[in-house]
Amino acid sequence: MYPSPELARLAAHKAALRRDIARCREECAEAAGRVSRPLELVDRAIGLWQRLSPLAKVASLPLIWMVKRAIFRRRKVLRSAFRWGPIIFSLVRGIGAMMSRS
Repeated sequence: MYPSPELARLAAHKAALRRDIARCREECAEAAGRVSRPLELVDRAIGLWQRLSPLAKVASLPLIWMVKRAIFRRRKVLRSAFRWGPIIFSLVRGIGAMMSRS
């Protein structure tokens, strides 16, 4: 059916393809490991939060508020957007409604 040199060439090509596929699988596994590290940390934090008693959760609220405050103090633009965003949005929507009626 096929001559012997053609079969040898196909076998070599098949072996090269298998090596390439194995290398790609290893690279994908490494990339998945790098991507999943932050998710593992989040998963551990959620597990720790669920193991806490309800009283500890209530006691931790002031700490959470302090952290939130520290984050939003540093980002005044974000804090301003959260404060004034809904008002500005409703004004723009109202002006747009008035303009569409005219």
